[in-house]
Amino acid sequence: MRISVRVRPGARRDEVGGTWAGPRGPALVVAVRARAVAGAANAAVTAALAAAFGVRRGDVEIVTGARGRDKVVAVRGDPTVLAARLVELMT
Repeated sequence: MRISVRVRPGARRDEVGGTWAGPRGPALVVAVRARAVAGAANAAVTAALAAAFGVRRGDVEIVTGARGRDKVVAVRGDPTVLAARLVELMT
């Protein structure tokens, strides 16, 4: 499943939830404490999304937008379970 996300690096805590009206339509907001330096924020985004969706970190991959705040992320798993969890996180 591919998900559009909006990353907020340098946040007070790691958190996944909420909606942002992005360039590709509604995007899931992912706030991470890590700064956007040397890929630290991307690693934190992958870990936060894996925890939020209940999958392994290896099942989460940044497809596009590795150098920006707007990303498309692929999450591998049961599509029905992932879709239901995405709806929960975006509300």
